Amino acid sequence: MQKDAPEIFGRLKSDWIRFRSGPYFWFGLLVVLVLVLHFSVILQPGEYVFDEKWYAGDAAFLLEGKGTTLNQHPPLGRLIIAGGISLFGDNAFGWRIFPVLFGTAGLVLMYLVCRRLKLPENVCLLTTFLLAVENLSFVQSSIAMLDVFSLTFMLAAFLSYLHGRPVQTGFWVGVSALAKFTGVLAIPVIGLHWLITNRRGWLRWGLGALATVATFLLLRMFCDWMIWGKFLNPVTETVTMLEINSWSTFAEITSTMLSRPWEWVFNYEIITYWVEPHYMAMISPTVWALTVPSVSYMLYRTFKGSRAAAFSLAWFVGTYMLWIPINLITDRTSYIFYFYPTIGAVCLAVSMSLKDLTAYFSRKKTRLSAIFSRWLVPLLVFLHLVVFVYLAPVPYIWKLAGGALLYIWARFALGTERKAEITSELE
Repeated sequence: MQKDAPEIFGRLKSDWIRFRSGPYFWFGLLVVLVLVLHFSVILQPGEYVFDEKWYAGDAAFLLEGKGTTLNQHPPLGRLIIAGGISLFGDNAFGWRIFPVLFGTAGLVLMYLVCRRLKLPENVCLLTTFLLAVENLSFVQSSIAMLDVFSLTFMLAAFLSYLHGRPVQTGFWVGVSALAKFTGVLAIPVIGLHWLITNRRGWLRWGLGALATVATFLLLRMFCDWMIWGKFLNPVTETVTMLEINSWSTFAEITSTMLSRPWEWVFNYEIITYWVEPHYMAMISPTVWALTVPSVSYMLYRTFKGSRAAAFSLAWFVGTYMLWIPINLITDRTSYIFYFYPTIGAVCLAVSMSLKDLTAYFSRKKTRLSAIFSRWLVPLLVFLHLVVFVYLAPVPYIWKLAGGALLYIWARFALGTERKAEITSELE
């Protein structure tokens, strides 16, 4: 028995080394760190933050069997919030637990989307890292609003699309729209990327479109039954929802929180949700400043035949640029947090741009280019974390410790991958 102990410990050690060297170790560690940061602030404040008064308030209202007062939105998002309240009580934890979990699931899906695009592991990790500690993304996945549910289902649709599963893709698009109707913006994203890279299988993807409509209407009918205790006509309810939304225009509503879509990229827009802890709807400056140059580079890479660049570009166009003609035609009110579904596209564009820029400098033989090649990514990671520590609503004792751990994570996770790539090239 004593002779077997070294063998057992040797196997455990080799299994641990194999697990640590695997593709999911560093990503799993990132998810755990971000979850800890979310839970450090989930109870603060103990009152409704910004639009939580509408969504969490309505969720509590419908749990009392009184129906809903928010007919301008589809019902799924509020039902999910209601699920948290029914499990954990009508309190901050109950309102926010599912937004936090959905936001974390979104990180998992973002990472898998990057892997499905066949990007190098360090690009997958960097993209997910940038998204995980981006201020607007962290805030929106910390509070009980509808956007986080819609985006998570949208990412599931993107992953299904990249796997070539039309009906499953249509299902997730329908569910995304049922959480918040802006989920329909997944359709132009997928459609544009398909036109750029594929243009085959019209019939199959036509079935996927039908699956979107069928999913939305059938599940809408089921959700309305859960709320009202009776079946309602989903087409009539959806038309009513769209009519109510058409009343919300810049001409009818005056507010300093409103902003036009082009302002999100060319002016720096901020909405203060809550003063202390300071929940603020604002894009991290490290991401905002790189939006135009990185997306422009994705356009160039798309013309060069990059499928991943085309996806990032299609994602940006479908979830952001379409807002410009919609806004000009309908005068529909819009806010900076409408940019939230586009953050992932920008993070992906930034990571891919940095990879190519680093590779460009590494090919040069000058001392300055060697410095750029070595420190470009670490500098962005450091600045991105400094911004997060300053802006995030997390208590300082937690985010200082978390920021330090995240920087150590980045140095090991991204540095290990770079060494592994160099070793494989030498071999």
